[in-house]
Amino acid sequence: MSFQESQNLTTVINARGTFTPLGVSRSSRVVCEAVTEALSNYFIIHELQDIASKKISKLANSESAAVTHCTASGITVSIAAAMTGMSQERIESLPNTEGMADCVIIPSSHCVNYGHSILQAIRISGALPVIAGNKNSCSLEDIEQQIVRSNTCCLLLVSSKLVGCEDLDFSAAVKLAHKYGIPAIIDGAAQDFRIKELIQTEADLVLISAQKYLAAPTAGLVVGKKQLVDAVKAQEKGIGRGMKATKEALIGVLAAVQERESLNLEEWKKSQQIKIDYFVENSSSLNGICASEEVDITGLPFSRVNLKIDSSITRVNAKEIADKLSSGKPAIWVIEQKSGIGELGFELVQTTKLELDIILKRLAELTT
Repeated sequence: MSFQESQNLTTVINARGTFTPLGVSRSSRVVCEAVTEALSNYFIIHELQDIASKKISKLANSESAAVTHCTASGITVSIAAAMTGMSQERIESLPNTEGMADCVIIPSSHCVNYGHSILQAIRISGALPVIAGNKNSCSLEDIEQQIVRSNTCCLLLVSSKLVGCEDLDFSAAVKLAHKYGIPAIIDGAAQDFRIKELIQTEADLVLISAQKYLAAPTAGLVVGKKQLVDAVKAQEKGIGRGMKATKEALIGVLAAVQERESLNLEEWKKSQQIKIDYFVENSSSLNGICASEEVDITGLPFSRVNLKIDSSITRVNAKEIADKLSSGKPAIWVIEQKSGIGELGFELVQTTKLELDIILKRLAELTT
């Protein structure tokens, strides 16, 4: 009997994506074995951090790297690093920021909520968020206006499908920050496939979640300029102490990075496309459902499936379908942000062929 069965836990099919309340992702056998070995042995943690820094820097093509507990903590300690540098006195004084530049400029539409508001992640460090532009737009002029008005320690940008306005030129925004001697930090939590691209913006730090498409244990990867990465590491003797990476996270990250380095991306993309095509073809045959492929808006190398539900035919609307899927056995979780306009999304990256067939069968039952 599995642990899930013995504890009577819900069996889940995850068609929602790398969603934290569902445990984010499935780790490979190689990563699981590495973590098991880590748990049964002792290590000198700074040696693991040094190895991880080298391996992650190579993957990202960056000067340096560090591992934190998660990306949310990575945001907080990165901002702390921008305020304190390597000053131990300042590190120990946080979240008291007296005598420090302590304002973080962030575009309004980048004020995302990923379980808590990114604004709170900023404030935990002791810094003050200063919002540029509005929820519909933020220009370089809007950012510059706030930089010159504020006691600015850094510019924080978010690369995520949660961002809700037109694209901001990250390279231009970073260049603007550097014009005023301000470091720029990019939160790219689910963007591990684009890590080199984000580094090419010349951002001082880029933050990535190891547990999303890398499918490592929960950890945050902080990559970028060595001077600021060193200041991030130094936060472990301050507010970052409770945000440190564990031995199993570090070794799991190393195993996941090694797998990514050996990944044939073109073959991987083909395998994902096969699932997309199969799901679109079979769900399109259901009455009242129009299925289509939807390219990732942030540039990740895979698509999702979008279903438009005609409730006049199915006699059940998109929200009701999502609720019935998640309350069934197994529980099937889908992307339901657009359910109010009759649409459901399906991310199939980590689904199996058997799981796809279960989802299609349940959809057929609910819409017949």
